[in-house]
Parts: sequence; structure tokens; C-alpha cells
Amino acid sequence: MQQMEDSGGAATPFGQRDRRPEALGSLSVLPDETICVLLEYLAPRDIAHLACVSSVMYILCNEEPLWMSLCLRRAKGPLEYKGSWKKTTLHLEGVTQENEDAYRKPLHFDGFNSLYLYKRFYRCNTSLDGFSFDDGNVERRREISLDEFSKEYDAKKPVLLSGLADSWPASNTWTIDQLSEKYGEVAFRISQRSPNKISMKFKDYISYMKLQRDEDPLYVFDDRFGDAAPELLKDYSVPHLFQEDWFEILDKENRPPYRWLIVGPERSGASWHVDPALTSAWNTLLCGRKRWALYPPGKVPLGVTVHVNEDDGDVSIDTPSSLQWWLDYYPLLADEDKPIECTLLPGETIYVPSGWWHCILNLEPTVAVTQNFVNKENFGFVCLDMAPGYQHKGVCRAGLLALDDGNSEEMEEETHDEDENTLSYSDLTRKEKRVRMIGGGETENREEDANGVSKRYNMWKNGFSYDIDFLATFLDKERDHYNFPWSMGNSVGQREMRGWLSKLWVLKPEMRKLIWKGACIALNAEKWLRCLEEVCTFHNLPSVTEDEKLPVGTGSNPVYLFSDYAVKLFVEGGLEQSMYGLGTELEFYDILGRAGSPLKSHIPDVLASGILYFEKGSYKVVPWDGKKIPEILTSSNLAFDASMLKSDFPFGIWNKTLLEHRNQGKPAPDSFGSLSSHVWPYIITQRCKGKIFAQLRDDLTWSDAQNLASFLGQQLRNLHLLPYPPVTRPELLNENDVHEELKIPPEWKVFVDALCQKKKDVTSRLENWGNPIPRALMNTIDEYIPDDFFVDLLHVFKDTDVGDEMKSCTWIHSDVMDDNIHMEPYADDDSVSGQHNSWRPSHILDFSDLSIGDPIYDLIPIYLDVIRGDADLFKKLLESYGLPLNRSKSSAENGTTTKTADSTRKKVLCPSYRTMCYCILHEENVLGAMFSIWDELRTAESWEQIEQTVWGLLNSY
Repeated sequence: MQQMEDSGGAATPFGQRDRRPEALGSLSVLPDETICVLLEYLAPRDIAHLACVSSVMYILCNEEPLWMSLCLRRAKGPLEYKGSWKKTTLHLEGVTQENEDAYRKPLHFDGFNSLYLYKRFYRCNTSLDGFSFDDGNVERRREISLDEFSKEYDAKKPVLLSGLADSWPASNTWTIDQLSEKYGEVAFRISQRSPNKISMKFKDYISYMKLQRDEDPLYVFDDRFGDAAPELLKDYSVPHLFQEDWFEILDKENRPPYRWLIVGPERSGASWHVDPALTSAWNTLLCGRKRWALYPPGKVPLGVTVHVNEDDGDVSIDTPSSLQWWLDYYPLLADEDKPIECTLLPGETIYVPSGWWHCILNLEPTVAVTQNFVNKENFGFVCLDMAPGYQHKGVCRAGLLALDDGNSEEMEEETHDEDENTLSYSDLTRKEKRVRMIGGGETENREEDANGVSKRYNMWKNGFSYDIDFLATFLDKERDHYNFPWSMGNSVGQREMRGWLSKLWVLKPEMRKLIWKGACIALNAEKWLRCLEEVCTFHNLPSVTEDEKLPVGTGSNPVYLFSDYAVKLFVEGGLEQSMYGLGTELEFYDILGRAGSPLKSHIPDVLASGILYFEKGSYKVVPWDGKKIPEILTSSNLAFDASMLKSDFPFGIWNKTLLEHRNQGKPAPDSFGSLSSHVWPYIITQRCKGKIFAQLRDDLTWSDAQNLASFLGQQLRNLHLLPYPPVTRPELLNENDVHEELKIPPEWKVFVDALCQKKKDVTSRLENWGNPIPRALMNTIDEYIPDDFFVDLLHVFKDTDVGDEMKSCTWIHSDVMDDNIHMEPYADDDSVSGQHNSWRPSHILDFSDLSIGDPIYDLIPIYLDVIRGDADLFKKLLESYGLPLNRSKSSAENGTTTKTADSTRKKVLCPSYRTMCYCILHEENVLGAMFSIWDELRTAESWEQIEQTVWGLLNSY
């Protein structure tokens, strides 16, 4: 293609006038690719208007890839393809085609040529029938034992295996036609480059497969196919070589996606990637042919760029589509730079080790099933991928190219040439960087070895080794699992990761040496064990055994259970947050002890508390009961408010609240930053007998569950009746009071002000969580939670029985979840020989997140996390709770409000509405939990519908 000249009216290769400059005007300076990208940001109606501007805009605005992008961005729920992406988009927009004849006759213009559009057109319409591939160079095995696989391939190199699926029913029944006949009405998830979760009925997808001419076609890539069509799970079984999967011990809701049904047309496929969490995978093809390309760990394919976020270590990859890579990049590779390749045929299984790059292209319509897994061979790599920091994640995927020049020079000094033909690390690094940056570079001809892996790769490995001990040297030792941002791209959550290691520790005692190594990588477990040993020594506690040295559970801080003791180190969020967490807890225990509340019998006894710090090469411990500022802080030139020095509990609830009030809407300053890395508060409590509820959920009888619900209702009642200390320095909490006429106590103002602040960024926060919330609902949040909600909320707590007085707030635990409820065994009347066969709740744990506010707030974690939306158990809990959820009648009865304010106030008086607002504004991903429990919420058309589905029971309380 001839590149167009800047001057208007330039001649085309065929003597025609180039219409581009005149048709695009000022935009003609932009490449076609840039204009196409910009168009994707417009709405369909704007695109339709823009198409009328000029001939070239007409061409660009009628490109199918553009309409595909517009459609997928707007689609929700099952999608039905209408023969073209433009027709499908217009159907979604509710646009009717009044003049079908005019629509079917697109305009054509001469005098416009675009290499970019031509390449895209070629990718959309090319056939892969002419693609000539040999068998490839991946080693093939038919009969192989588990021992052979473990020694030769597991976490080492890929292998193509035959015969593993011979006995599967899927080998005969998983054809396009048979699946369509049996599961045509079933909706499966579709893979595409869009944040929306899109599905298609299988019959509609097959229709799309036959009609589409997309450059990167949609394909079924469904990790929940077993839920959509359970019979499919009976058609295959995990091959004997891959039975071991350490993620199996996680609950279904916490286990990351691990198995997928894959159906795709010719030209579809998966672009270059490394499997999540550095897991290994097997992939079995049932029909069609798939072309595979693989590179060893750290060997970034040509045309691919790896981005690693320096804050949280999140990894993103810029890569061409699978077809584009094979068409545009593969031909540029010298023989020694080409990937390891193979063509997968029906009935064959390919094994992909941890960390290996791979790219798949469907040469014809295909059906496959794949699963990822964690075993003893790749466990260390999975732990490494979950560790905080970013440098090690870059090295795992991009090799030594991820290092900056300083680190590269250090590594170069450690790398030695084996012979004169070995490239030094510095030469190889410069070469590889050129390949990534400009898509070319000098190459050296070297013969392939017997395994089909080039000597060049072997020499490159002299500098980089996919070895867990080597990769762990790139960890940032200053970052720990409890204080640094968690990557949104990680397969499991931060708490789930800790819980997984804790479960493995209990269930796989024979693997504890390996698990401990992984915990040291992911959690810095060795550091926290040393801290625990110092605390134990100071308080003359028994030594921790080998079985007890790993933190337990999923909590925010390291917690250890040994002998009759439970020790908690406060580390999450830094020292300042830790001091206020322990200080508030100690103040609460002090009030609880003096109040004579029955709640005291259901909270573990506090045996000791203090501050551990590292100074001048050694650890030191000082006791602390929360009633003064520890000397380690006062001697460090930290600025403390005079009121703190006078407070009975300087780090108690009101100073904590005042700090949070001051920090609303902006990042909290790291006031104690200089001490955070070597000072840690701790608390020692009596160890409870039994187990936490999270470990027993599936073992409880219905009677046990009902007893638990009643217990939680009673203890919430006791908690919410407990007095809290008088507000200190209320004038600070009441500054800039805009509701002075309401005579609002400062604690209520703080609570409401915090909600107002959360509303300001609620949309961006929900979008960052990636919940499946329909866009229409996201756009109506401000309408659902109007500004006057916050004023009317205060009226809810006016006590009309005593005049104009405001009812008090209550303590709020805020975190009564399945890992903060303790259960003990007991023998019921039907038990035999005195052996227990039931569990009853005994204690509520962890009061470090205490706050003051609306007691209804505490119902949210219990209903969603503990009883998982069970309406009968929720009713049982409310019966035992017995306290009113509203404090006043509607002031509308006094005739003092406008019609609009009256309507809002009536809504606020409705407990379900108030609770739903708290869920939307919650600092945790509460909506994600709701959408996972109630599937019908995914098609909800209003917040009111969600409110009634989840919280409607509160209105009849």
C-alpha cells in the first residue's frame, strides 16, 4: 500500500484522487488505527451521526470490529447475534430498521486506501485451511506412569499425551452438533475483551460461529459450565496424572476458577499469556484441531509487553490476538527464536507447566476442556505469585529483562560464560530488549538440541532460572502480606490466601516443610514466628511447637494458637492503625468488665497485652494496658494531641473516631511511619476450646444452625445495649456542623458524615471491585441514595417518647463473620457414650474493628457471610435480638415536611432501605457477596428490587 501524502487531493496508486485529506479534515493527521480507537469511545447514536459527515467517516464508522466493540460494551445477560455486529448493537439500542432495502445496500467509495483496514479485513476473512504445520517439536507420549510424569515433566516442560481421554464419554459426544442438540437452550459464558460478563445460549452461539467473520471471534470459555449443565461433568474425569490439586480444599465460593469448557470457531483462540497464579494446566481436545505455541518462563514472546504495577504487583499484558501474532509476528522470527509448537488433535492432552507462556489458535471449530491445578511441584511458585511486591512478578514472567539496569549489572557479575559460544547476560539482555521494542534484531544460527529446545535458550537460562529459590531472591523483604496492596489480578483474595495456607498446614502434615517454605515466601511467616517467640519468652509462655508455628485462619493479622493461649500480633495497616485497633479493644474490654454484661461470658479472657519492638539488633517487650501512650512512641518525637495525653484510653474509640473523621476523603497520613516496620502491639487471650465456625459450616445440623442464629441475636443485643464512653472533645467532632438545628450528638454526625464521604466515590469504588452490577443500576445510585437521605437518617433516631432527644448510637462489631465465631463440641441428649455429635456457639472474637453507629450495620456481615442469606435463620436471629431497628415514628405525621422529604423519610424509616444504602456505601465488597448468593440479582432492574429480595424481611420485624 502506498502511504498517503499530507497534501489534499494527492493521487492514489490508480490515478484516483485521494479523498482522505478532504474527508477527514484536521483529523487526517491521525493514523487510521488511532481514529478507529477513538471511535470506540463514542455512543452508537453518535457513530451513526458521524457516519454522515463524509465518505471516509462513513467507511470507518461502518467497520464491523467497531460495532463489535460497541455491542460488547453494552451487552448484558444472554446475547443474541443478529447476523452482524451493527445489527446486534442497534437491536440492543432498540433501533428498528424501517427501510431494510436501504440498510442492505452499503455505500461504496473509491479513492480511499488503508493498510490498517486491509490487514484487519484479511484477518476477518482469511481461511486457515492453507496453514501448513507439521507435528511440531513438543515431545509426545502415550503411556506414561505418574512417577515418570513427575520426574520428567511436572513443573519442568510441556508434553503432549495420548490416550488419557479414550474412556471418556465426551470423546464421542462432545461434537458441535451433539452439544448443540442437547444444550442448545443453555447459556454459557463467552470470552471477549470486555469488562462485562456476557453469555449466549449455545444454539445462538453456534449460529454466530457459522455467520461471523471476526478477526478475533468470540468463543465459549466458561468456568461455570458445571453449574449451567451439570451433566457435562459426568462426561470426563481428571486424568490420573493431574489428580493432585491443593486448591481443592478451598470452599467453592473461595476457590478460584479452575476448569473451563472451551468451544471456538476457526481463527479464534487464546492470545499469549501465563496462567493465573503460576498454576499448571492440562487441556484436552475433543474435536477439531488446535495450534499451540509455547515459550519457557521468562521468555517474553515477540510483540508482547508485560506491565507490572509497582504499587500492588498487578500484572497486565499487551498482546496481539492469536491470529494476528501468527500472521504478523511469527514470520519475523528466526528459526532459533521460534516457539515450541505442536498441533493438538482430538483425544490428545497437552500439559502446560507453571510459568510457561502459551498461545492457541483454532484451525477449525473445536471443543475442549481444561483445568488448572496446584500440586507440590508448583506450590512454591503459586505462593511467590501471591507475595506482595512487584519485582519478582516481573522476573517470573519477563525474566531478567524485568530488572532495572542496576540489578542487571549485578546479575551480570554473577553470570559466567561456560565456553566461548555462550552469550554473556549483558549481550543477551540488550538483544532481547531490541526484540521486544522494535520487533526485530540480530540473530545467531544455532542448531536445535535433541529435545527441540535451542541452545540459545539454554545459554539464556544461565542468567535466568525458573527456580523457586532463585526467584525468591527478588522479593521485596520490606513488604509484608498484611500491609501492602493486594493485586486485583490475584486468583484468590488476601484473606483466602492465608486461610488456604492454614488449611493446608492442618490437612497435609506430611508436606509441612514445603508449606512452611511457601508461607515464608507469601506471608513472611519466619519473621512473625520470631516475633511470637519473643512475646512468649517475655510472658513465660510455653514454646511453640513445630505444628503450631504457622498463623491460623484468615484474619487481618497473624494469630497463633498454642497450648491454652491465643496470641495476636497487630500489624495490618501499619503501627498507627494497629495502636488504635488494640487501644479500642482494650477500652471495650474495660467497659465490658465493669458493666456486668452477659456478653462478657462469650468473649475470650484477656491475659496480657503489650508492645514488641526491634531496637539496636534485638527485640524488646513492654506491657501495655491501653491506658497510656507507650514510651517507645513518646520518645520518638511523634506529635500527640493534648487531649490524647489526658484521655483514659489515648488510643480508644473516640480518638480513633476523631482520626478517621479528620482523614475522610483523603489518604490517611502515616504518622508513625518511621516506627511501623519494627514496632508491633500484641494481645494474649485465653484459647477457646473447639473450632471456628468457618471450619464447621458444612458439619452443623439444622438444630446447631438455629442455635447459632439465636446466639448471635442475643449477643448482638448485649453488645448494642452496652454503654460506650462519653465523647471526648465533641467540639472537634462538631466543627462545620450543617445540621445544628437538629441538635445532633457528635457521634451521630460522625457516622452520617462518614456515609456522605463514602457516597462521593461510591461509583468508582464499585467499578474497581468489578462486581456484576448492571450499568443501569450504577447510573441510578445517586437517585436511590439522595442527599437528603443523610438528613432524614438522623430523624430515624429521634426519640419521640422523650421529646426532641436523639437516641444513642451503639457499639458496632462490624466484623461478625464465619472466622470470628467460635463453636465448642457438646453431647446432646441423643448422643451415645457421651460422645459429642453437635456444636454450639461459645464466643465472639476480634473486637479491634469496633466503631460507634447504627446497630443495623452489624446485621450485614452476619446475614451475608455467616448464614449466607438463609431467611429462616435470619428470622431466628431477629427474634432473639428483640431490639427496635427504628427509634421514632415518621415526622410526616406532624405535618412538618414537604411531599418529597416525606417520601424520603418514609423510605429511611424502612429498615430494608436503610440497610441497602449501607450495603452500597460499605467499605467492603458487600454487593459482590449479595450477587453471589442471589443469582436473580444479576437481572434486577432497580435497587428497590435488590433491596426487597435481600432485606425485605426486616420490614416485617
